[in-house]
Amino acid sequence: MSTLAWTDKLALNQPTLDTTHQEFVDLLNAFGEALDGGGDALPAYQALLAHTEAHFAMEEDWMARCGFEPQNCHASQHAMVLNVMGEALRYANELNDREPLNILRTELAGWFPQHAEMMDAALVFTMEQRGFDPATGACREAALEAAASHACESGRCG
Repeated sequence: MSTLAWTDKLALNQPTLDTTHQEFVDLLNAFGEALDGGGDALPAYQALLAHTEAHFAMEEDWMARCGFEPQNCHASQHAMVLNVMGEALRYANELNDREPLNILRTELAGWFPQHAEMMDAALVFTMEQRGFDPATGACREAALEAAASHACESGRCG
């Protein structure tokens, strides 16, 4: 049984990001399979965590190049997810408590589709509007004022 199925609904029509998202789903599923198998799921979890750190760093680099405010809602959500993932790893390593890993599997599977549909879709839209090319890092339009770049449009996040 997969933890999260890749569907067309998760595709954002941005090839680099879609590939990265598919890799995330694959790694989340490999982690879930390791948990279900009853063996040591830590290597699969550590692979998922390493991928997620690089994945979020890539998106945040794109945000900076497109003029998203560095402390916007999207980046804050990344930081919260990485914090929780780090704590689950700490519990597993220091306290030999694997239960947070089981909980996190379910929470990530519920969180990711919503994040992709809202936050990542907003990033892709901004990239398209500003003519950002992730392959070169070039952006056709100069970065807009940071206040205008909140993914949630509230200006209160951070």
